[in-house]
Amino acid sequence: MIWKSITGFYFSYFSKHKHLYREIKNIVGFPPTHLSCYFQSLRHHSVSTTIHENGTRNSNERLEYLGDSVLNTVIAELLFNRFPYKNEGFLTEMRSKIVSRESLNDLAIKIGLNNIVEFDKRAIGFNTKNSIFGNALEAFIGAVFLDRGFYSARKFIKQKLLTHIDIDKLQNTETNFKGRLIEWAQKNNKVIEFESEENTSQRQKIFKIRILIDRVLMGEAEHVSKKKAEQVASQRASENIGIVFLQE
Repeated sequence: MIWKSITGFYFSYFSKHKHLYREIKNIVGFPPTHLSCYFQSLRHHSVSTTIHENGTRNSNERLEYLGDSVLNTVIAELLFNRFPYKNEGFLTEMRSKIVSRESLNDLAIKIGLNNIVEFDKRAIGFNTKNSIFGNALEAFIGAVFLDRGFYSARKFIKQKLLTHIDIDKLQNTETNFKGRLIEWAQKNNKVIEFESEENTSQRQKIFKIRILIDRVLMGEAEHVSKKKAEQVASQRASENIGIVFLQE
């Protein structure tokens, strides 16, 4: 305990990272003890370097994977306890709404994480709707987990993130266009295909999704998030189907 106090005092006043240390402390709600994992959580692929001969880079992508798992576990537990009489489908859809790229991106901005994420603005462009902030938030959760353990990560999610989300209001928000489209196709004996194309550069991945129904292109979209591209393409396809089939 004494060592942690001394370490915190040093980083608060003498370290060259003192400003970042204070930012992290304000966001999390308690002082970090291992800054290295937080540094990595805030480093986007566009400013990372290769650290292994197999091409692995010191970006936040591995921590994003870890944080995603922790976040989903905490949200699943919360929804399971909050809605004791709802079925699996409802719980799964609610969790998807909470952890969507758009939702996480907005949360990252609300807690100020976007101010300390490191990325190449020339390569990506400074767009608040870009998913890099939401991805960084998941990586940041992974860093909290590595630094302080599961219960501290759980506390951070519940007290610092979920307070910004109106779960009751979210119940009435329709966002799962892909699920709705697939359900419609099954009920109407339609063949639905999702074609995915990934364009990769050194700094950014772009996913292009094309939706064909009975081999006819009905919707397409591009996004840095594959899930977001699928949802936007599904929304456009749904709108087109509504127009076409109302005329039959």
